[in-house]
Amino acid sequence: MSYSFLDFLGLLGAVGLFLYGMKVMSEGLQKAAGDRLRNILSAMTRNRFTGTLTGFLITALIQSSSASTVMVVSFVNAGLMSLAQSMAVIMGANVGTTFTAWVIALFGFKVNISAFVLPLIGLAIPLLFTKKSRNKSIGEFLIGFAFLFMGLDMISRYVPDLQSNPEMFAFLERYASMGYLSVLIFLGVGILLTMVIQSSAATFAITLIMCSKGWIDFDLACAIVLGSNIGTTITPILASMSGNVAAKRTAMGHLLFNLLGTVWVLFLYFPFVHLNVWLTEALGQGSPEALAGYVKHIEATQPEIYNHLFDNSLPEGHDVLAKVAAMQQSVSIGLSIFHTVFNLINLSIMIWFTGLYVKIVEKLVPAKHKEDEEFQLKFISGGLMNASELNITQAEKEIAVYAERVQRMIGMAQQLVHGKEDSEEFSHLFSRLEKYEDISDRMEIEIAHYLNRCSEGRLSNEGKLKIAGMLRVVSEIESIADCCVGAGKILIRKQQSQVKFNDEIYTNIDAMFGYVESAMTNMVALLNDIEHAREQEIIVSYNKEREINNFRNQLRTANIENINSRHYEYQAGIYYMDLISDLEKMGDYIINVVDAVREQVRSLAV
Repeated sequence: MSYSFLDFLGLLGAVGLFLYGMKVMSEGLQKAAGDRLRNILSAMTRNRFTGTLTGFLITALIQSSSASTVMVVSFVNAGLMSLAQSMAVIMGANVGTTFTAWVIALFGFKVNISAFVLPLIGLAIPLLFTKKSRNKSIGEFLIGFAFLFMGLDMISRYVPDLQSNPEMFAFLERYASMGYLSVLIFLGVGILLTMVIQSSAATFAITLIMCSKGWIDFDLACAIVLGSNIGTTITPILASMSGNVAAKRTAMGHLLFNLLGTVWVLFLYFPFVHLNVWLTEALGQGSPEALAGYVKHIEATQPEIYNHLFDNSLPEGHDVLAKVAAMQQSVSIGLSIFHTVFNLINLSIMIWFTGLYVKIVEKLVPAKHKEDEEFQLKFISGGLMNASELNITQAEKEIAVYAERVQRMIGMAQQLVHGKEDSEEFSHLFSRLEKYEDISDRMEIEIAHYLNRCSEGRLSNEGKLKIAGMLRVVSEIESIADCCVGAGKILIRKQQSQVKFNDEIYTNIDAMFGYVESAMTNMVALLNDIEHAREQEIIVSYNKEREINNFRNQLRTANIENINSRHYEYQAGIYYMDLISDLEKMGDYIINVVDAVREQVRSLAV
């Protein structure tokens, strides 16, 4: 066997170059587009049809369904997109990924793209050294494009030459002549290969090369392409591992969509393949099934030509070489048609069952806590509207919802106070609190980002002042969330020190939580109706802040007396006061929000 370990490393390097080229090209386009991709994705997903179109366009643009689905998973994780919206985008992304296959099919054989690789890099290099970031991104795209086709050309060179390695050919033939079982085997090959290299485009390229050299029949090549649709789901699944329940459901929905699509094709596999063969012939490309038979015929009748068929040693105008080239084009077009028709039919069927998909994945990936599902942006997830002032109104509504969600964390922190020490329940509750705080951080970033984009539009002076106040409010609300987690960390330190609270301490802590909860409720009410907020209601908030401060001072004085009288341990008093101080800080942040609301109310009255 002449295929050496060095050749194998060359193949790995060629695949790596192909994948790296695709990555660079994709990232270059994403950078060049800037926030446009995010804006499009968020603005055009309000119904299943626009969501599908968006998924198709973005995937076709960035040349990677994995990149677009991972983007979708991250948006769902951040609460910027609902599960139903994400399903529509994923369906569209599956169709969009066929664009890459068409690029490879149309240019991979028809044009000697390797001849343009160095000129493309030559054009790209000057762009990389320009000051404009957009030009640099375009340069990256050109280099990525060059590397992609350089990798494709090298894969063709380093794929094992079955003509000179009869052992491998016999191995392949053994599993290629088992009828429908062969289809299932090569389907599995497509799944595993795509899972390993995490690129359905790379799998398509390798499959195309194998089929174009007559090593596998067209129907088995189709099976590998079909399997790559399932294998490509591994990337968003991995991306969702560290995400929330919604992100995991999105990844599961992607897997379910591709699995169910594959199942119905398998029931009608050979008729479906014949349909695509007919479509290829109808387009004047000839039969994609003819190449494998023709190569075998040449092997049997003209072995001297067969031995030099794919090593570029035959004269350029040789009849057999020209015929094989035409058949290769037919194979590449046929595989692209198969890939496209499958995804289009799959989409046209599945798009009507988006709601059912959502229900199924909700059952398959249940939420541990119902509240987790509610952490999503409700009012600004659709992106900016044309009217800048309306954008501010939407942001005000979102901030009110944000405050309500953070308020829940105060209740969770109070539950934690009474949680059984060193118990699994305590650990789960603290983990949940941390998760909420993480979501709170992301929501703060997204709302602030939205407000900053609003400020770039044409606004009145009043609108600009509103945005400044709202940015302050968002920051203060997030600080409240931080305090809730801070309270949990104090309780963990208390547990580690094996310190116990008595009933009096628990009663006072609960009372302090009550004061803070009341102040928070009043703050949320103000945020929900800023335009109609009255001075009397604002004064109520200031009174509640004074109650919190007075109670804190009262507890501090009593704590010193209780420690001196040995009513409880000194260390217990330390953790007790740390909790009280943390709760008092929450009151400070709450009144800071009220201050911002008061300034806004006064500006409206002027």
